[in-house]
Amino acid sequence: MWRCEIPGPVPNREADLARPRSRKGADVQPVAKGLMRDVKVPNADRNWHPIAKRLWDALKSSGQSDFYQNSDWAFAYSLCEDLSYYKTAGKRSGQMLQTIYSAFERLLVTEGDRRRVRIELHEPEPEEQSAAVLAIADYKKDLGLAE
Repeated sequence: MWRCEIPGPVPNREADLARPRSRKGADVQPVAKGLMRDVKVPNADRNWHPIAKRLWDALKSSGQSDFYQNSDWAFAYSLCEDLSYYKTAGKRSGQMLQTIYSAFERLLVTEGDRRRVRIELHEPEPEEQSAAVLAIADYKKDLGLAE
């Protein structure tokens, strides 16, 4: 069976490294969001356990979900179904829960899972206007031409 995890402890965040990776040879790559818009996110099952529903809602609003494909959403749906079954079962198996959690690792659900494969999500940086653009805007404002 193929596993996509890297053994060992969770690596530090890029910002916490003494020698950032950019000095070692940049492996930070910009990624354009929203390239595949044919992705259909199914609705959560109304009968799911509240924890499974909460996880599903969190997945939909998480940064990595911008890159999920239909197969990823189908897999996540199946896992939430399994988690709901597990949470409502009378007798619970620790092995079943471990299997469910391991499967969620493949979807890079937690920050630690993403850092193990060297993926960090960052908020977009605000676009800064150049000094020339600001100077022209100030000049227009002083002349009363600003909109």
